[in-house]
Amino acid sequence: MELLIASAIAVLTAAGVYLVLRGRTFPVVLGLAFLSYAINLFLFAMGRLVINRPPIYDKAAEAYTDPLPQALVLTAIVIAFGMTAFVVVLALRTYLETGADQVDGHVDGPEDAEGGS
Repeated sequence: MELLIASAIAVLTAAGVYLVLRGRTFPVVLGLAFLSYAINLFLFAMGRLVINRPPIYDKAAEAYTDPLPQALVLTAIVIAFGMTAFVVVLALRTYLETGADQVDGHVDGPEDAEGGS
């Protein structure tokens, strides 16, 4: 199971980094979302979650789950949602003002639009 989780984190991180390095804004937004998913999985994996244990310490409970990773992931989800919404609005505003969806703001030339060199 650890190999599966580690592989999922690695694939999400690799896909996120690849998409963040693209030239258009939409793949960059998707790459940031993939990176935030990878970070959330990483936080869960590092938290050593235990199944069927209460998240709050009680003297009657024989064992409990550490609530800190759950709180960190919940906070990371909220922050990632806000960041994604901000980046989408920023990309849309840039597209409307420049007429290009390139990250650097330059409009594609006619040879780029046709797929030439």
